[in-house]
Amino acid sequence: MYDVLISGAGPSGNKCAEVLARAGFKVALLERNCKWRKPCGGAVSARIMQKYYPQLRKFNFLRITGASLFSANYQELEYNWGQRGTDSLIVDRLEFDNFLRKVAVDAGATLHDNNYSFDFIYKEKKRIGVKTKTPSGTREYRAKIIIIADGMSSKLAMRSGLRGKWDREEIGMAKCSILEGPNILDKNKMYLYFRAYKGYGWIFPQSKTRVNIGCGTFEEDNLRHDLNQIYTEFMNDPHVKHFFPAENYKNIWSGAYPLPARGVKEHCLYGDGLMIVGDAAGFVSPISGEGIHAAIVSGQIAGETAVQALGADDTSKKMLKSYKTHPNIKKIIRNFKLKHSMVEFFYENKGINLNSMFSLAEKDEDFRNQVINMFFFNLTPSKEFFERIRNFNQEIRDVFHES
Repeated sequence: MYDVLISGAGPSGNKCAEVLARAGFKVALLERNCKWRKPCGGAVSARIMQKYYPQLRKFNFLRITGASLFSANYQELEYNWGQRGTDSLIVDRLEFDNFLRKVAVDAGATLHDNNYSFDFIYKEKKRIGVKTKTPSGTREYRAKIIIIADGMSSKLAMRSGLRGKWDREEIGMAKCSILEGPNILDKNKMYLYFRAYKGYGWIFPQSKTRVNIGCGTFEEDNLRHDLNQIYTEFMNDPHVKHFFPAENYKNIWSGAYPLPARGVKEHCLYGDGLMIVGDAAGFVSPISGEGIHAAIVSGQIAGETAVQALGADDTSKKMLKSYKTHPNIKKIIRNFKLKHSMVEFFYENKGINLNSMFSLAEKDEDFRNQVINMFFFNLTPSKEFFERIRNFNQEIRDVFHES
């Protein structure tokens, strides 16, 4: 019998397990496959090192101090945050996730690998545990609280009654590869490409000769574009290909995956003896698809909520509500709602507003700072920000008609 079962040993599940184990509770981490690498760009913000995992500074992951962002017509916005005395990391998700698991286990959590959670155990209509499939058969684990942290495809999230099936237009679809070979990238920055459709591409250096490269689409454009086709087009795009002068590159690994595209599903976060965190609850940023930071925050807060509930011997829905109402969770929900509300605006008419935004940023330092604050520091632009983009578009149309 455990105090808490956590299904899924990714960033959200591992942080949750660490918090609970350090508080002295008996925690089981149930993971389907610790050798699986999640398809993901692997960008880890400075905030994660500063607040949640200072141990990361001891590891030999590549440090990143800047980024180049490109609009659909390849206008560039470059920003270097090294001047702030901070740096980010580009990680291999297999190494990174196993590092997080080790932190949780060292704190006292018990990791059960090769356990695929597929259903709950009930007693008098109350969830009291989880059933898993293992190579040797079905196993059962019991606990006072269950945390669902096993991603978008979670069987438990569906069976909980809290979250329904994802609609195709609620998700993004992405494909990426890790390639080995010579390149002329700036190893201290990452490259992000907004597309004319609802989508983006990226190139993230992992070392001098290794890169993570990929692209994806989201919402209704999932239905309009074939993922394999846009991946091939991105890889062969002259603006991308010029970074890779060799004829052939060694493909270390490739993968494709879905991810939430519309922000947190805030009405499904908790129930009696149950909380949902990470990708399973939609903790992924609209537009950029970045989810590691939000996942870790959700795991941290869910863990702290569970500590309070266990201490009060009350695991009811009413008690666990403080997970959703925590200021940090509310902040993420608000921020993601804002970003999603901007999606339609930015991708209007094949990304014309993104193109105009990058043009204005090139000409106006104050406007450029608003763009940087929006993308890198989650700050809300002013109303005048969007009005300037609309006016700029109108000026272009007027010039076009006059000519």
